[in-house]
Amino acid sequence: MRIEFDSPVTRWDKRVDSWYFATLPEELSLELRELPAPPRGFGSLRVRARIGASLWSTSIFFSGSAFVLPLKRAIRDERGIVEGDVITVDLDIVDL
Repeated sequence: MRIEFDSPVTRWDKRVDSWYFATLPEELSLELRELPAPPRGFGSLRVRARIGASLWSTSIFFSGSAFVLPLKRAIRDERGIVEGDVITVDLDIVDL
């Protein structure tokens, strides 16, 4: 399953090193939660993510009312992504 969405980049700094995320739209997140998928930790789904020409494998996690995609530092640096930027993300859901 392939999806595309736009999201502002948000920062979670509850740890010494901050984590950055893109958030999937709530409606899409709820649809994904209804699909049959193998049980994984934290209700995560394995994905292949792409921003521009940057491609990587990771997982999305349900947090609050939506799935979030962690943005690796190497990807942020490569694409020049900072907190508050609005990015377009392509995801291939691997677990479905």
